[in-house]
Amino acid sequence: MKIAIDGMGGDHAPRAVVEGMVQALKEYNDLEIYITGPKDKIEAELFKYNYSKERVTIVNATEVIEANEHPVMALRKKKDSSIVKALNLVSTGECEAIISAGSTGAFLAGCTLIIGRIKGIERPALAPIMPGRRGKFMVVDVGANVDCKPEYLVQFAKMGKIYYEAMFDSKNTSVGLVNIGVEDEKGNELTKATYKLLKEEEFNFVGNVEPREIPKGEVNVLVTDGFVGNTVLKMYEGCASNLLGMIKDEIYSSSIFAKLGALLLKPVFKKLMVKFDYKEVGGAPFLGVKAVCIKAHGSSDGKAFKNAIKQAKSFKERGILSKIESEMAKTK
Repeated sequence: MKIAIDGMGGDHAPRAVVEGMVQALKEYNDLEIYITGPKDKIEAELFKYNYSKERVTIVNATEVIEANEHPVMALRKKKDSSIVKALNLVSTGECEAIISAGSTGAFLAGCTLIIGRIKGIERPALAPIMPGRRGKFMVVDVGANVDCKPEYLVQFAKMGKIYYEAMFDSKNTSVGLVNIGVEDEKGNELTKATYKLLKEEEFNFVGNVEPREIPKGEVNVLVTDGFVGNTVLKMYEGCASNLLGMIKDEIYSSSIFAKLGALLLKPVFKKLMVKFDYKEVGGAPFLGVKAVCIKAHGSSDGKAFKNAIKQAKSFKERGILSKIESEMAKTK
């Protein structure tokens, strides 16, 4: 599999990108990487490692799109940016997937405009996998579409269901609508209209899901507009990190007996930290475009990039793109 990686995307690029790339090359013999960025900087990082040189191609790119730039304008202006070069590798068919930890806006706009949407898809959506008490779940969308129509959310549900079932071998996958109450008539005009449409679908729609129920992980796919979804995602991440921090603070300020008890629970805390660590997942797929597009976290380290590559491989190998295309063809 050939994957294009934005070598200058993320807070720790290109160091972390190259580190994760090399780890993935050692693990997957069928992998070829096209990494975009300033050739001298990429080569300087690669020089630190022993790796299969014949499976790595450096595509020189002299520009970087920053997070504070207007996404579409930056894509048009900075044709020699690392992210545009990576997108072009996919749009021309040279690579099958793209991974970037750079500007989210530029990545999503580029995937939509340069790679293109799957026929029938109104709006592609970001769909991260998140940890819950009962198991992993997905939220669609978490920021790609701030303003939505009910029809968009129905498509989010269909794509999310396909992705979840393929990745986790799930049967009878449950789909819920994020709302302020469980009653049918709750919410704004968008959620009320979406609720009616989702009830008509053939999949397992379980109704409205209140935010306080989300962490349980009892519903596999949660559907919402990008504004609410992004708020849920960031609140979830913040609560997880702060809760663990509060536990540590209490332990340090407690008696020696409490500290001894905490020491015995250390393995449990470690397991919890792994569950809530975004590095374990790798990134969020951008569902609804014509290629495998993975948006990695901006602060991704080598481990996160390696797992993003693993995620891209699984996406391709499980035929998720063709399944979404088939579903869209049926609804036309």
